[in-house]
Amino acid sequence: MTQSIALITGASRGLGAALAEQLCARGWHVVAVARTVGGLEELDDRVKSLGLPGAGSLTLAPMDVTNDDAMRHLCLSIHQRWGGLQLWAHPAVHVAPLAPAGSLDLKDWEKSIATNVRATGALIPMIEPLLREGAGQALFFDDPRGGEKFFGAYGASKAAQIALARSWAAENAKIGPQVRIVTPDPMPTATRARFYPGEDRAALTHPRDVAAGILNAL
Repeated sequence: MTQSIALITGASRGLGAALAEQLCARGWHVVAVARTVGGLEELDDRVKSLGLPGAGSLTLAPMDVTNDDAMRHLCLSIHQRWGGLQLWAHPAVHVAPLAPAGSLDLKDWEKSIATNVRATGALIPMIEPLLREGAGQALFFDDPRGGEKFFGAYGASKAAQIALARSWAAENAKIGPQVRIVTPDPMPTATRARFYPGEDRAALTHPRDVAAGILNAL
């Protein structure tokens, strides 16, 4: 492979979109996965407008990370076209509305588990061989809400996801791929606005700057 290849699951907005833009600005090719076609198309327009010499490009993959068959087919396509990956970033997440544990909506709870936990467990075995072939690394994003009041569905499912990522990191510490877990600074995203309406968003860090800091640290 002559060009670095990244897979971003959850790339249509927020930190995922910012990571895709930053990587393309650095010459990478990014396979951008998200359910929202419009969000992916807007991402593509922003990347094309960069107009930077040597800028990278995108492959848009509008699909749900909980669809095992679709994700398996995508991973096979990545293997056939590029051989492997240098980076997998996984910001995809379902954020259930804030609610007391005694009033959890069962559909939101099941979707939280399906997206944040089950999908992660299904994707790791699919993507691990691609990262090994490409001498790549995986990147997860912690948001330690577990145990906070009203964050039951999101906090519990996100904590389970990160626990799985930590186990994967420990298992592969000597053999690779390297698995990194970072805790991003608070960002003015739509999700955070649901949690903290009326917050001073000017005091938060733009996803673009968070993404740049993460990639520089890699």
